[in-house]
Amino acid sequence: MTEQTTISCATDADLVPGTDAGTRVTATEAARKLLREIRADHGDVLFHQSGGCCDGSSPMCYPVDDFRIGARDVKLGEIDGTEVWISGPQFEAWKHTQLILDVVPGRGGMFSLDNGREQRFLTRSRLFSDEEFAALDPV
Repeated sequence: MTEQTTISCATDADLVPGTDAGTRVTATEAARKLLREIRADHGDVLFHQSGGCCDGSSPMCYPVDDFRIGARDVKLGEIDGTEVWISGPQFEAWKHTQLILDVVPGRGGMFSLDNGREQRFLTRSRLFSDEEFAALDPV
């Protein structure tokens, strides 16, 4: 059974249990568990926060050697040693927001490594407070 995290509002100041403060990206324990399973099967992977199109705006998980990072992509940070990237224009729209990788039941994006596992990654978010945003490292 998939462990689910309830987040009541994208602007809640309270951190979700298992997530980290002071980072642009973090993950729930359920997401970290699925990530460990995928890494056990596929080795080193990365996330790229999709900007839409075929798979909506899901965080896509790829083998490191199978995805080319674009010149305008922005590295948000790392989850347990796994890099998390987003396109530059999308980062500009979301730069005041902490992205929280979570897991929900369902099928992953057609090219994402979470596909076929009956659970998929989902990005939740919360707005940074002015103090949190000011304390972030520049990208």
